Amino acid sequence: MELFRRSATWVIDYRYEGHPRRRFQILDEGADAQRFAAEWLHEMHPGRATLVAVRRASAEEEGEYLRGEEARNVYCPTGRAGGGPLSGEG
Repeated sequence: MELFRRSATWVIDYRYEGHPRRRFQILDEGADAQRFAAEWLHEMHPGRATLVAVRRASAEEEGEYLRGEEARNVYCPTGRAGGGPLSGEG
């Protein structure tokens, strides 16, 4: 039942110093996810990250993310746990 939802889960794929990374982000329904991702990367990693793609998470990806079951990155430049299948590369 999607009628009550006021948010959406987005997948942000980017490259940090040439290494693929993935971030999941929950935004209000109707938010400009592309703009959010570009601004977030510019703020967090100015000149060191490049946006690759922004898309809505699939139902399976969203479920895994909300349950904390998505793949974790061993190394994250921010010191926080990373996530997503692209994160483990490099």
